[in-house]
Amino acid sequence: MKRKIAVVTSSRADYAHVRWLLHDLARHAAVDLQVIALGPHLSPAFGHTGKKISASRITSVECLLDSDTDVGMAKTIGVATLGVADALDRLRPDILLLIADRYEMLAPASVALALRIPIAHVEGGEITSGAIDDAVRNALTQMSHLHFACTRRAAERIAEMGEEPWRITFSGSLSLDHLRRERLLTKVQVEKTLGVKLGKDTVLCIYHPVTLLKNTLEEAEEVFAALERIKRQVIFIYPNADAGCRELIQRAERFADARPASRVFVNLEPRTYLGLLNNVGVLVGNSSSGIIESTSLQVPAVNVGIRQLGREHAANVIDVPAERKAIGGAIAAALSSGFRSTIRGLESPYGDGGASQMIVEKLVKTRLGEKLLFKHADLL
Repeated sequence: MKRKIAVVTSSRADYAHVRWLLHDLARHAAVDLQVIALGPHLSPAFGHTGKKISASRITSVECLLDSDTDVGMAKTIGVATLGVADALDRLRPDILLLIADRYEMLAPASVALALRIPIAHVEGGEITSGAIDDAVRNALTQMSHLHFACTRRAAERIAEMGEEPWRITFSGSLSLDHLRRERLLTKVQVEKTLGVKLGKDTVLCIYHPVTLLKNTLEEAEEVFAALERIKRQVIFIYPNADAGCRELIQRAERFADARPASRVFVNLEPRTYLGLLNNVGVLVGNSSSGIIESTSLQVPAVNVGIRQLGREHAANVIDVPAERKAIGGAIAAALSSGFRSTIRGLESPYGDGGASQMIVEKLVKTRLGEKLLFKHADLL
């Protein structure tokens, strides 16, 4: 019989990572794949990205509250739990795969725990001390039975949390599979697709609310102040659906309205986004893309504030506090020809783009049963 594997995706943030994994699982002769889509995937305001999921069988769970507050985030977890409980009761997969650290992922993890469904987790063991993602990620690690780490140090941290070595695989980051397995759009193709002209010093800004701060936009004022000072074309991509995101969107739209060459995009499919990233001067913000994909594309990145605090990265990433002068100085340094020359050929700590095949092999070959479900079964 085929092994039933369900994969949960909540938004563009994780779907961009799992797209090739879904491709490989769907085509594996031993796998019966189910996809569960929830949260921002079903929201028109965030591009209704669920319509772009490449899978034949998708279970949609409506759960994202029309809210821009931390209470709305908390209630979304509760609504998601109810919907996912019904979905997993019907599907009863052999393994449930979760990725990363979005707060919505606490819902399927909790349900799977109650239903005794083994959980496989991708991207555990990393550190982002300035966001609630850090606690979510560690909770998911403790609740999971198989672990796919993006860096070797992350794999070591998972082991330090008490997980048995056979459960842990250093796979590298799934987001790099796009770079290895797809042909990115050229600059001309990106410009035609997006209707913009890109300069060698174009700034791409992806800035998310800092969810660990009481005021999730506390750092944002300094980011926009720095961007206003540099007088360059800025292209914004929508933030994640976290408390404060709507105000960030409004700020970005006002900024772009005042700068004819600047634009705001809700969502870009992976090939277009990576083609854009590959043809800008610098990525500014607090997105994981500035930590992971930027290195493999040899693009300078300015990582602002505390959201990604503690995350491993290569030398193309410049960490700065959320202060306009520091941000402006880092952007100027990143756009210099001298800096560009120093980041050529950097080795990424996040692997080489072969994560999907490694994960599929482990999911298919791992024996189901008590040894998988019971941590340290030899002690029972």
